[in-house]
Amino acid sequence: MRLALIAALSMTPTAFSQDRWQARSVVISERGVVATSQTLASQAGAQVLARGGSAIDAAIAANAALGVVEPMMNGIGGDLFVIHREGKTGKLTGLNASGWSPKALTVDAVKKSGNYSMPNDGIHSVTVPGCVDGWEKLHKKFGKLPWSDLFQPAIHFARKGFPVTELIQGSWQGALSKLHGDRNAQRVYLLDGRAPRVGEVFKNPELGKALDLISTGGADAFYRGPIAKAILATSKRLNGTMSAEDLAAFESEWNEPIATGYRGWKVYELPPNGQGMAALEMLNIMERSPLGDYEPFSADAFHRKIEAQKLAYTDLARYLGDPKFSPIPVKELISKEYAKTRAGLIDTERAGCSVTHGNPIPSTGDTIYMSAADKDGNVVSLIQSIYLSFGSGIVVDDYGFHLHNRGGLFVLDAGHPNELKPRKRPFHTIIPGYMEKDNLHIGFGIMGGLNQAQAHAQFVSYIADHGFNIQAALEAPRFTKLNFSGCDVMFEDRIPAAAHEALKGKGHFVQMQGPFSSWMGGGQAVMHDSKAKVNHGASDPRKDGAAIPEPERFWSDAKPAGAGTRQNQR
Repeated sequence: MRLALIAALSMTPTAFSQDRWQARSVVISERGVVATSQTLASQAGAQVLARGGSAIDAAIAANAALGVVEPMMNGIGGDLFVIHREGKTGKLTGLNASGWSPKALTVDAVKKSGNYSMPNDGIHSVTVPGCVDGWEKLHKKFGKLPWSDLFQPAIHFARKGFPVTELIQGSWQGALSKLHGDRNAQRVYLLDGRAPRVGEVFKNPELGKALDLISTGGADAFYRGPIAKAILATSKRLNGTMSAEDLAAFESEWNEPIATGYRGWKVYELPPNGQGMAALEMLNIMERSPLGDYEPFSADAFHRKIEAQKLAYTDLARYLGDPKFSPIPVKELISKEYAKTRAGLIDTERAGCSVTHGNPIPSTGDTIYMSAADKDGNVVSLIQSIYLSFGSGIVVDDYGFHLHNRGGLFVLDAGHPNELKPRKRPFHTIIPGYMEKDNLHIGFGIMGGLNQAQAHAQFVSYIADHGFNIQAALEAPRFTKLNFSGCDVMFEDRIPAAAHEALKGKGHFVQMQGPFSSWMGGGQAVMHDSKAKVNHGASDPRKDGAAIPEPERFWSDAKPAGAGTRQNQR
């Protein structure tokens, strides 16, 4: 019960607050707040809010800056998904800005290139990047500031440079072999053949040039203008299949979020081709167990969540694809009735090592995550990625950014929902999350490939089952399972020793990782309290970032009398 008591105490200031287990406090402000995985990007977003920008303006500016300061995780060569809450109406809007495969990229073309499964790097792993078109659509619908203003922080960091932070440097160092495999990557992203060191100032003027073109020419510069020409030239040089029509014809799509109820909260994800449906199915299965009666870090609580993950993920592997090409039974997979059937398969005393997908009857992936809220109650949950570290490994000629390798998630199996076909979107791992109850509205997300849906469900459970605040819910120890079968599961070593031993006793093969392991992904969250008119921000210590509030305006623009005198300068 001690853990449960500590968790409860973490919710509000008390005389015993010095004994809390969570390391950071929630950032709370009457103005807006931006939470990202790198502090300079958070600062960029917060300054955009201070200039009168909306949450979307701040999110675009911060995301563009992240593409410069955290280049292995995201950038204009990748895809984007967003859930947006409109403060005035409470309406939720989703955007799928994931790109399709080139028209000439067929199963036969891949096999003729010497591959008998989809490659995870190289030109045949590249699909059309959807990010820039997504930004433009979001700005036209929800933006307030001029489009060009939003890119000035990113252009500044690209041209003037930025000091490389700790975890980002580790990821950079870990990708050396990929960077050495591409002539442009070596030239742009390595310094004398090495990764930049922690605190070393890194510049990317070629990327600054691309961002400048986007700031003045909009999405046209990327999909039809000089950047498009460079993408096509790069593809042709590497015997790729991308065509001018593949780029010019692409458009991101608005969609309606899908949702389920969980302990009085409404939890939202985006529909396929993303894996959000697995998070909702997992929550529905978890809801069949009295998780709130267990200590939050107990073996009983973890066991039921792990078993729910396995059941949801076997369905994910079986059914997820592009709904334009094959029917996906989303409504049935996230129904309470189906969850009851699936939950009945869980043995509360023993891990299931051979879980199979269910049969719902139809009724007729590396990444950044960031979130933002403004003073008007608009909330943005945004996730953007070039997939694996530095994406496909291919840097576009003259423009200093990597193309993503999202096409590597297609399969070549005939008839599978995720089978490679021309102009098709692949299985997507990146998902933004959103949850609300009464006056509380939370935009949240946790990156990391197949880690994401299960991390979403754990975050929601920590809040809804155990009463954690958003910072505690991000910091809490998590598990992850990055495959679709077996009894293996990774945990952070902060879980109690008794829980570790009890899980092994139930048949789980527990692989212990560090206390704040990158295997568990890094997350961000914001919460708007529509009653108090206050915003909360949280940032995961598994990343280099922070939640930064919009600066207050303490001084007017006018200088006080005598501002330039020697006396006032002392």
